[in-house]
Amino acid sequence: MAILEQIKADLHGAMRAGERHRVGALRLVLSELQKAAKEGSGDELAVLRRERKRRLEAARAYRDAGRDDLAAGEEAEGELIGGYLPAELSEQELGVIVEQAVRESGAESAKDMGAAMKQAMAAVDGRADGQRVSGLVRAALQG
Repeated sequence: MAILEQIKADLHGAMRAGERHRVGALRLVLSELQKAAKEGSGDELAVLRRERKRRLEAARAYRDAGRDDLAAGEEAEGELIGGYLPAELSEQELGVIVEQAVRESGAESAKDMGAAMKQAMAAVDGRADGQRVSGLVRAALQG
């Protein structure tokens, strides 16, 4: 089942169960997915990653402002969205992918980081955050 259909089914279930916060979050995600499809972008996972990142950044901003109540709501929405994404890679799995990407790209120093990152991000295929990948590539290139 495609992600869009799964979210629609979960939305109907949440509406029947009377889960207001979940309904609101699912409607928002559904709207973003439909908008991306209308614009011609069929990458549902990219939309979900973007929306999850927005929620987590908003939660961080709310926490910094001392609004823990609002931060908790944003974090809950981020977790809900994350449930539709593929599982994140473990540090060990990610390390193997990064080593292979550095080797295959021929990167030898920090100047070659772009080529190694391009190779690594293609292999990761959205199953890890770019900052995690960048940190591991940088560490691998520094020796």
